[in-house]
Amino acid sequence: MEFRQTMGSAAFNGVLNLPPTLRNRLVEIVVMPAGEPKTTRKFDFLADKIPPLPDSFFDPLPEEELQAWGL
Repeated sequence: MEFRQTMGSAAFNGVLNLPPTLRNRLVEIVVMPAGEPKTTRKFDFLADKIPPLPDSFFDPLPEEELQAWGL
């Protein structure tokens, strides 16, 4: 749903704080619904190309590896 209306900027006094360059001019206000659910991207097409991580992936790194990274 979209609603567009072109009006003189004086109609928005006290409602919007327009910058000086838009005062006393025709302005277009676009009203769109707020709070619509955002879509999330799914990467299912990669599921068969990327092997699952082994449980050992989340194990702490060995001390010599941490030292090599300066940690």
